[in-house]
Amino acid sequence: MENLKKLIREIPDFPKPGILFYDITTLLKHPHGLRTTIDRLTEMIGPEHEHIDTVVGMEARGFIFAPALAYRLGAGFVPIRKPRKLPAETESIEYDLEYGTDILEVHKDAIGPGTSSACRR
Repeated sequence: MENLKKLIREIPDFPKPGILFYDITTLLKHPHGLRTTIDRLTEMIGPEHEHIDTVVGMEARGFIFAPALAYRLGAGFVPIRKPRKLPAETESIEYDLEYGTDILEVHKDAIGPGTSSACRR
C-alpha cells in the first residue's frame, strides 16, 4: 500500500489554506498503480465478492474506481451525485467536510430490495 501512496501527489492549501489535497491523477495515469488499486480493492472485499451485485460510487473519485471494481466483481454500478444531477426521484444526505458541508443524492430506485453489497472504509 505504501507504494501506491507514493503515486499520489499532495497539494497543500487546496482548496483553501490548511487543507492538504490528495491528487489521485498521478496514480490514475500510472498503469501499474491503477491496476494495483483495483486489485487491492477487490482483495479487501475477499470471498464476499461473489454475493455483491451492486457497487456504489460517490462523485467524483468514486466514478473512477467503483465502475472498475464493479466490472471486476461482475456487479452493477450506482452513482451517488451532487444535487440536481440525477433526473429521477432521489434521496439525499448532507455531510460535513474539513472545509464545510455538502449534499449527495442517489435515485430512490437505484438499490432495490434483495440487493447485496459490502461496505469497506
